[in-house]
Amino acid sequence: MKLWKKIVLALAIVFLILQLIRPEKNIGNSSAHNITQHFNVPPGVQMILQRSCYDCHSNTTIYPWYAEVQPAGWFLAKHIRDGKRGLNFDEYTSYRLMKQYRRFKDIIDQVGSDEMPLPSYLIIHRDSKLNSTQKNELIQWCTAMQDSMKANYPADSLQRRPQR
Repeated sequence: MKLWKKIVLALAIVFLILQLIRPEKNIGNSSAHNITQHFNVPPGVQMILQRSCYDCHSNTTIYPWYAEVQPAGWFLAKHIRDGKRGLNFDEYTSYRLMKQYRRFKDIIDQVGSDEMPLPSYLIIHRDSKLNSTQKNELIQWCTAMQDSMKANYPADSLQRRPQR
């Protein structure tokens, strides 16, 4: 057997073995700390969140077919873990008030500057791209939620005190 055939065979065997090492799937349930349990989320905003945010920022991901092929599955699993670490809509109300308030600000900033949804996510999930109307709706809702928090909670519970 020629050397290149041996190399191809070895790579194929390694690829097949890698398929046996699978990451844990992000297929959970919405919790009692879901953002909808404490905040009024209008149907239009909920649709935006589900279509454009929840795959990486909730406890339930809808996986594409290529998630079953390693190493793509590992990449997606890490991406989802990182996304949930920053913001998880299913655990939102378990965050301290200050963090909830800041996450609304982060959504406003990142959606407004086209950082979210991630461009790499939009390559495959084109229907997740937000048009200007959807961006405005989401930003206005986040702003209203911040205003509501300001009206209902002491200011020092929502923002860090300046360092001296």
